[in-house]
Amino acid sequence: MYDILIIGAGPAGLSAAIYCGRKKLKTGLISLDIGGQGNLTAHIENYPGALPQSGPELVEKFRIQAEKFGTEFILTRAQEVKKKGKTFEVITEEKTYEAKVILLAYGKVPRKLGVKGEDKFLGRGVSTCATCDGPLYKGKTIAIVGGGNSAVEAALDLATFAKKVYLIHRREEFRADEVTIEKVKKEKKVEIILDTEVLEINGEKFVQSILTENIKAKKRREIELDGVFLEIGYIVDSSLVKDCVQINEKNEVLVDSVGRTTCTGIFAAGDMTNTPYKQAIIAAGDGARAALEAYNYLTGGSGSKVDWRNPSSKDKY
Repeated sequence: MYDILIIGAGPAGLSAAIYCGRKKLKTGLISLDIGGQGNLTAHIENYPGALPQSGPELVEKFRIQAEKFGTEFILTRAQEVKKKGKTFEVITEEKTYEAKVILLAYGKVPRKLGVKGEDKFLGRGVSTCATCDGPLYKGKTIAIVGGGNSAVEAALDLATFAKKVYLIHRREEFRADEVTIEKVKKEKKVEIILDTEVLEINGEKFVQSILTENIKAKKRREIELDGVFLEIGYIVDSSLVKDCVQINEKNEVLVDSVGRTTCTGIFAAGDMTNTPYKQAIIAAGDGARAALEAYNYLTGGSGSKVDWRNPSSKDKY
């Protein structure tokens, strides 16, 4: 029986684990990998107190801290959360774990294009992680699909070793920061293709080409290449807790100002909640706050004090 089980090991989950460990709670952290979306970021320069570094470097420091304070890492997929009297069960692919408190921090998953060949070639030329798989395409031709910061930054990064980069966006303008857009426009290896959608991803054993269509002109074009990187955002999969907590139309778990969900004993933090502005620093702060509130719950209200909260019946455990 754990005091708390944290589901998810991105900045929110790791931050929560650090705080729970420092409170001497028996803490388990369930996740398929360590780092979450932090592993997908090549360059972070806006995390206070941390000089510019890669995402994997930053979250590795989180992991070391969490491990130092006694976090037990359980590397598997959480499939379902069930309430069992006053405690909870987390069902995974291997076994079932029990805890007094659950803290959800499982983040988001990559959004799909929903086109022919996407699933078939996933891992065989189709990737959702330019940072992870980009180096495999040295001297090759690739396409990046998307129009936000992650897509434009990926185009700049991959242009350093790829022979040719197509940056494809279905809208007329990018949503990335202006300074990043200006950089990619100057990169000679990058060909920008706007107002265009990918219709198919084709090949035999591996990706060989994509079929695109200009939305306005309805003109189709087949582009021969070696790889496709999908940078079109993320979605939240809250299926494992849909019967326990309230979620919104985006499948985000609804939380109050201290990370409490609509189910007593379940807390949530980070990108999979309705907290706005999905950033690593915000997720880490969410994780710390939710962990402190979970500790307060476990101690019957005698734990961490929130001096500025107006006393009310709902604030008492």
